[in-house]
Amino acid sequence: MKNKVIVAVTGASGSIYAKVLLAKLQGLKNQIDEVGVVMSDNARYVWEYELGNKEYADFKFKSYAKNDFNAPFASGSARFNIMIVCPCSMGTMARIASGISNDLITRAADVILKERRKLILVTRDTPLSLIHLNNMKSITEAGGIICPASPSFYSRPESFEQLAATVIDRVLDLSGLDVESFRWNEKELGGN
Repeated sequence: MKNKVIVAVTGASGSIYAKVLLAKLQGLKNQIDEVGVVMSDNARYVWEYELGNKEYADFKFKSYAKNDFNAPFASGSARFNIMIVCPCSMGTMARIASGISNDLITRAADVILKERRKLILVTRDTPLSLIHLNNMKSITEAGGIICPASPSFYSRPESFEQLAATVIDRVLDLSGLDVESFRWNEKELGGN
């Protein structure tokens, strides 16, 4: 069975991560049946500011309004099995950790957790307060995965997109999707 993926983009800095994620998901059509995208208003603003474009509208995935509770993944019966929030703001993470479903992003995350499916939050803020850490703990205890946007350098990335891909490849690995990426000490893709 192919995967059904929700991508939520919030207003945290790091739009490059969302761009690389959406581009990589386009290349995994053999593993994915459907991708639904929901962006907060701040996500659009930050994307346009950081990347200088509106390319989020160019991806050929179905987009949903932030308050569209008729979106299929607002219910567990739709069987979306992976949700990636990338980047994930601390405010969105706090609402998810508290079970506050006040928009489609938080409702979808609530559904994914209650159905015991894969939720991955790509957090980007630093430093972290005790409140942030406790929210991360709550989400982890509920079955979610916190994957900070901490790029690696051992693959010697040569561009911002390649650097962002070191995080996104890890996120896709965590989601269970099969991706080709640099792996430490594996010779096929440039390891030692």
